[in-house]
Parts: sequence; C-alpha cells; structure tokens
Amino acid sequence: MEKRHFVLVHGAGHGAWEWYKATGILTAAGHRVTTVDLAASGNNPKRLSDVSTFSEYSQPLIEMMDGLNSQDKVILVGHSFGGMSVALAMDRFPDKILLAVFVAAFMPDCTNLPSFVLDKDFALTRKLGRETSFFQEDLPKIPMFSRERFGSVARVYIICDQDKALTEDFQRWMIENNPVKEVKVIQGSDHMPMFSKPKELCSYLLEIAQT
Repeated sequence: MEKRHFVLVHGAGHGAWEWYKATGILTAAGHRVTTVDLAASGNNPKRLSDVSTFSEYSQPLIEMMDGLNSQDKVILVGHSFGGMSVALAMDRFPDKILLAVFVAAFMPDCTNLPSFVLDKDFALTRKLGRETSFFQEDLPKIPMFSRERFGSVARVYIICDQDKALTEDFQRWMIENNPVKEVKVIQGSDHMPMFSKPKELCSYLLEIAQT
C-alpha cells in the first residue's frame, strides 16, 4: 500500500483537535498526517479581532503548504468552512496537491467569486468552539479561482446525508455547480463525521488514497 501525506483542515470555530480520531486511524494505517490550526482557531494564539481578512485566516495552511518540498504531494482534506481554505491552497499550490477532498464542505468554483457559495441560504446550527467569522465582507474581494490552477486539482466530495448545517441538498447543489471526480456519501452522518462516523470517513479517505 502506497503511503500518503494527508493534510486535514478544520471547520470554522474549531481547530486541529477535531481530527484527533481520524489522525489516529490514518496514522495507524501507515500514512503521514498533518493538521493545522487556522488563525484565531484551536490553539492558534491570534484572536479574531487580529484577523481582518480570509487570507490572514488561512495563512497557517498557506505557510505549511509553502514549506513542503515539490516531491511531497499531499491529499488536502477540508471540512465545512475549511473547504474555502483548501480552495485557496489549491489555487496557490496546485503542483503540491495530489487530490483535494471536501467533507461536507463549502466548495467554490472557477466561474464565480469565492463568496458565491456563502451567499446561498445556510445555517450553522451547532455551537462553535471559538468565536469565528465567515469573512463575508472580505471574500467578495478575492478574485475567482483559476481553471489553470484551482481547476487543475482533482476533487472528491464526501456528502454527509444527515447534515443539518450544510444540508445534503446544498452539498449536491455545489457538486452540480462544480462537478468533481467522485462523490461519496456517509449514510447517517451529521455535520461532524470525524466524531459521529470516524471509521466510515477514514475508510473513504484510505480508499481515496489508493485510487
């Protein structure tokens, strides 16, 4: 079995800690796993008041990706709002990414501004771990992601069919708007499959790593 390097990106208000079950399963299977705390998230020392733009919020991921050597191609996994940071990394480092996986995540396209998917109706119904922002004033200022860079990275979407935050209909709308290489569904999963269905989620990630 070929060993892969997974980079796991958390959702809004959370931190690298949300991946603790998945990290154990993936490393036990022999893969390398890196998690990051985005700005003002998890154990990152910044406060939300210190982070004024989406680029600043995503900077820890960008710095980590920048530090990878050109031979270390990663499988980049984003959950919920983490999909937006994954998209930013895809556009900046397409040659360092083997595959991008969106887990019940916001997934932008190459046709509209990155804020487009956030402009649709959605509700995050669970309490967030830390105060957070969706940078809805800043995201419309970010240029569209390019087909030559963002669009060149293969994408897989993992749907959580019992998600009450990003509903299945909303997830499928994003996929229809921006088709992916493969769609997988975790049956009976809420918005946090790394907690509610960690074995099923990691089974898909391990399967993806080999194909």
